[in-house]
Amino acid sequence: MSAKRLFIKGLQIGGGAPVRVESMLKIPLSLREECLAQCIALHGAGCELLRAAFPSLDLREDLKWLNERSPIPLMADIHFDGALALAALEAGIPSIRINPGNMSSSRLRDIVASAKGENAVLRIGANGGSLSSTQLKAAGGVRSDALAAAVEDQLHILLTEGFEDIILSAKSTSVMETVRANTLLASKYPDFPLHIGITESGYGRDGLVKSAAGLSLLLAQGIGDTLRISLTEKPEEEVLAGYSLLRALDLRFHGVTIVSCPTCGRRRIDVRAILEKLEPSFVDLPDALTVAVMGCEVNGPREAMDADFGVAGSPGGAVIFKKGKVLREVTLEELPRVFDEFARSSGEKRPNNTCGHSKGE
Repeated sequence: MSAKRLFIKGLQIGGGAPVRVESMLKIPLSLREECLAQCIALHGAGCELLRAAFPSLDLREDLKWLNERSPIPLMADIHFDGALALAALEAGIPSIRINPGNMSSSRLRDIVASAKGENAVLRIGANGGSLSSTQLKAAGGVRSDALAAAVEDQLHILLTEGFEDIILSAKSTSVMETVRANTLLASKYPDFPLHIGITESGYGRDGLVKSAAGLSLLLAQGIGDTLRISLTEKPEEEVLAGYSLLRALDLRFHGVTIVSCPTCGRRRIDVRAILEKLEPSFVDLPDALTVAVMGCEVNGPREAMDADFGVAGSPGGAVIFKKGKVLREVTLEELPRVFDEFARSSGEKRPNNTCGHSKGE
């Protein structure tokens, strides 16, 4: 994680802050109310930074309207047209995503001056699919090196203009290209926050696995200050997947950690069906709580004895246990109600944000 601290509308990025989970609006800005509804839904899921495509000056009033109402800080996504970046900054957008290499020097100076005046953050970066033949040739045909060099070129442009409130991003649809490019950037520019993601990773299981494979390799090395799991799904799914990944790596604890056995011939209950019945109870449970749902008494209190709370199949239906100690045996019909009662009295809320070994914000 970077040494430099940046703030986007009060949201700290880098400098010891937790890894931030972001997503992107999947609705055109012209549909104001639908965009706002998606912002509110994403906020409820835990999204902390939200990128919005801003492709036309005709949408500037829509962008401004949304920015004034969104519960999540916005980042305007700009391609090629520096006039759009200036319009977004004038609308009060606290962060902009641009490619300085696509803009004239005079236009870029105007953007930097405006960003300084507005205390805005600029995110710069490159995608594997946008690399030119010249960039690839200069890197000896090594795509990951060309990707890192493309970001480095953009960084130098902004630094030359005296601007340093910068987030770097190097993404590819290739896991290994992305990992190597970000490793190079993190080692060379440790002061600048990095946004990480596997671009166009896909949908469903394959998209989740691809993103998790790449981001885990980076996060385990301490690389990454913000992340997006890019999926062809509802944006809320991207956010929930991001927190699931951070929980798995013990980097943040937002929501409940579920432990459940894969089941075998010993199972006494339908674990999947029980999980679906109990899931409504998980929403209001304290962050960082570990809940286990196990198929039998072998995998129950014994193998899941570290769980804060759990359920295991038993000859009479199911047992509810806490830290390996059985609290009560119930029938399967009673289970959802009794589980909910025990779960709600399971203890104090614990910190929901951690970064490395530090707790809290």
